[in-house]
Amino acid sequence: MTDGNTEFVRSGEMLSRGRSRLLIIDVQDKLLPHIPVAEPLIENCGKLMKAAAVLNVSIYGTEQYPQGLGETTAALKGLHDDWLEKLRFSSAEVLNWGFAAEATDDRDQIVVAGIEAHVCVQQTVLDLIAHGFRVFVPADAIASRNKADWKFAVRRMSDSGAVVTTTESVLFEWCETAAAVEFKEISRLVTGR
Repeated sequence: MTDGNTEFVRSGEMLSRGRSRLLIIDVQDKLLPHIPVAEPLIENCGKLMKAAAVLNVSIYGTEQYPQGLGETTAALKGLHDDWLEKLRFSSAEVLNWGFAAEATDDRDQIVVAGIEAHVCVQQTVLDLIAHGFRVFVPADAIASRNKADWKFAVRRMSDSGAVVTTTESVLFEWCETAAAVEFKEISRLVTGR
């Protein structure tokens, strides 16, 4: 117990809304029909994006070769204004300029979600770790066409230093306390009510 005058210090292993950014990778219309868990993937990416907006967490999004693979699915497209086009599988290269705008703050945590887990997500995560970021991957907000590819991507990202977590864990770590003014809105995102 604290005496009420001592500030509670949270674990550095947890996400903090003041230190976080959210990256949504390539949730595009022409890829989604090949993803067996497309519906829950879109739902969880949407929850992350809505919570990020409520909690003032910066959002970034990418589209892999949209001329051929289409745009980000409509359910997510309207939740963010600036989707970065890319050809390289890793999103890290196109993010350099976006992160530079926040270079003066302490946003060293990046939550990465999207598709495909074993290609664009994994390569981005590995590049971000190599650039010194603390990367968090909600396993229920990434997907691949094949479950084995998803499974080995999750294992490789974890073995490389990414923190594998869930969408709900991200939301409540960002919110931090039921006393937060945003708690009811975050709770509604989690429960769907």
